[in-house]
Amino acid sequence: MSQVKHSLLPPISLTNSFFKHVAQTSPEPIAIEVDRALDIYFYDKSGKKYIDLISGIAVCNMGHSHQEIINAAKEQLEKYMHLMVYGELIQQPQVELAENLCTCLPDSLNSVFFVNSGSESVEGALKLAKRYTGRTQLIHFQNAYHGSSHGAMSMMGNELYKTAFYPLLPDTKAIRFGVVGDLKEITEKTAAIIVELIQGEAGVRIASVEYWKKLKQRCERTGTLLIADEIQTGLGRTGKLFAFEHYNITPDILLLGKAFGGGMPLGAFVADKKMMHVLTHSPVLGHITTFGGHPVCCAAALAHLKLITENKMWKNAESIGEKLENLLWKLPNVKEIRRKGLMMAVDFQNTETNFKTLHTLLEKGIFSDWFLWCDTALRIVPPLILNKEHLKEIEEIIVKNFDSNR
Repeated sequence: MSQVKHSLLPPISLTNSFFKHVAQTSPEPIAIEVDRALDIYFYDKSGKKYIDLISGIAVCNMGHSHQEIINAAKEQLEKYMHLMVYGELIQQPQVELAENLCTCLPDSLNSVFFVNSGSESVEGALKLAKRYTGRTQLIHFQNAYHGSSHGAMSMMGNELYKTAFYPLLPDTKAIRFGVVGDLKEITEKTAAIIVELIQGEAGVRIASVEYWKKLKQRCERTGTLLIADEIQTGLGRTGKLFAFEHYNITPDILLLGKAFGGGMPLGAFVADKKMMHVLTHSPVLGHITTFGGHPVCCAAALAHLKLITENKMWKNAESIGEKLENLLWKLPNVKEIRRKGLMMAVDFQNTETNFKTLHTLLEKGIFSDWFLWCDTALRIVPPLILNKEHLKEIEEIIVKNFDSNR
């Protein structure tokens, strides 16, 4: 009988092992072998430097390997890691993070349920909305993206990405983003409408202040809960700490993820305590998670939140965002730039041009991306620590490698 050998020796080729053993999400991953990351940069095994203009898709708002965040995680590691499923034990990192977060929010957003990711915050919020209202209908927007788990995918506004996984949640409906006439679809049967204050995968689509005012009024009139997905827009990305501040509305449930963990996996849904209380009974454990609110993740997140708020990083997002937008107009064939703070889409209105530009930028050391529902545009969501020196470096690469007169 042959024995199975268990070896932890390094693979001969990390790239080969990556393709052989790590499940892929697309036929052609970028497959850069990353050695380290610092500030707004990451480096491959050969030492080549890349300027990261997407920060892990709006995750690393304070840049890579920020020492204060690392120190906070290390300090917690030395105390304890996982102890018990979420919600049973009093753990200082969780409590302090929840308390500090709530001081940054309107009074009605005072209770935090920690999960592991943005998608999981969506799942929890949908359950909470149905349980609290006793209703079943859920409304989302066309071209919305809220994650790829089953409930979150049910709220996705692109049928092409959904049909292979049917059936999804019943009693859901999509309406057009920014179209006031469609708000009549919100009725007394609607448990909740989930919204991105700025649509991400649609290519940074922005609705008017007046539109959001009317949507909120419709929700109040029909008793419908407003779920604000700030997974990508939260923590200073758009020029405010949270995007809903631009529109003078307060959501009933706030969703966080991505940057919330400061580079660690963490999400949350936030609501009023009286609403959140329904998850404690009939049935007990109405929502539960093993690793949600992991103490190391919460320690890192708290350090990150303090850095964002104490330094008012949203102000830099707006001021440096305007300068970066002006710089990106130097790329050839740009037709439109849609921007809020340091969240922008550089739209060539042509897929081939976009991917050719992406390839050239990557080759020359600038890392960007495209949008799922808008493959004609570059995704630009750099760390909020971007400064004028970084902009000079980006400009040199663009001016040297692109002919803006083409």
